[in-house]
Amino acid sequence: MTACPLPVSAAPVDVAPQRRRGRGATANRSGRFERESREDFDDGWGAIEELPPFPTQIAHERPRTLITRNDSPDIGFDRSINPYRGCEHGCVYCFARPTHAYLGLSPGLDFESRLTVKDGAAELLRRELAAPSYQPKTLAIGTNTDPYQPIERRHRIMREILQVLAEAQHPLAIVTKSDHVLRDLDLLAPMAAKGLVKVALSVTTLDRGLARAMEPRASTPERRLEAIAALSRAGVPTAVMVAPVIPGVTDHEMETILTRAQAAGASEAGYILLRLPQETQDLFGGWLLENFPDKYRKVLALLRSTREGKLYDSSWGKRMTGTGPYAWTLGRRFELACERLGLGARKGKLRSDLFVKPQTGGVQLSLF
Repeated sequence: MTACPLPVSAAPVDVAPQRRRGRGATANRSGRFERESREDFDDGWGAIEELPPFPTQIAHERPRTLITRNDSPDIGFDRSINPYRGCEHGCVYCFARPTHAYLGLSPGLDFESRLTVKDGAAELLRRELAAPSYQPKTLAIGTNTDPYQPIERRHRIMREILQVLAEAQHPLAIVTKSDHVLRDLDLLAPMAAKGLVKVALSVTTLDRGLARAMEPRASTPERRLEAIAALSRAGVPTAVMVAPVIPGVTDHEMETILTRAQAAGASEAGYILLRLPQETQDLFGGWLLENFPDKYRKVLALLRSTREGKLYDSSWGKRMTGTGPYAWTLGRRFELACERLGLGARKGKLRSDLFVKPQTGGVQLSLF
């Protein structure tokens, strides 16, 4: 097996464990666009021990647009919404971490502790949906950062967005790792009855200890399965995403996760092979060294075998599933398990024909 070099940000420059307790990343290196690179490390004088833990800090912005468009041919939607920048769940493998570099922040600990709330999102969405040229198609929420991350309990941006979509009878697909989605059953159930919504719960592992180390502030695996059951009982079409599958760490759990999710009420399923773009390579490598030092070389070697010798390949059609014998085997295991369990892939199509353009403050009502 080919030896894998250590990541640049390996253990000596990791942030002290007592400062990052309850966080996923082990380091906080500056983003790739910064002219200077800064990073906490223990210089031997003990000063690092006096620094406080990383608190959750909230910034606010008023965006000019809310709906993000894409033309990627390998995903099933062309528009999405992210109510927040950054994600407090702290999933160490999160492919969205590099986006924090565009804010001048670190994709490491900053990504999960320095968050941005999009104020006025609901009203902005209302205006965008009311535009004369707008044509409805399924909106995806949760594909980049989780709309039900812990700060949603206080800021309720997702709740307000959902209210606008429910009023407009607009189709919606949600992906989350949080059972907090159940708070909105009063909106989701009526939408589901009209064929307007689907919810997918991402379940990476059923091992509670591993989940805590890997996705420290997300709901426990059992709570996610309970959320699938509650959504299904309420008539909301529910899927399970075995995502990401981490070679040598969680790959052996795929069939068990699918079986448990199907028993809970999931009717659809999907999976994504671990993606490590940009800074996530070093961040995930550092996490592996701390938590699974004996598996470090094996895990990265398996990943390289699926990306033609690289840790990541962003090519459309390859980035989600990889290539090569290991990736092929993973795909066949998924297909066989879904066939046995009766889990489909995107069985039902959401309706767009019920859409009603919202009324905004600047629209003059008809006299007749």
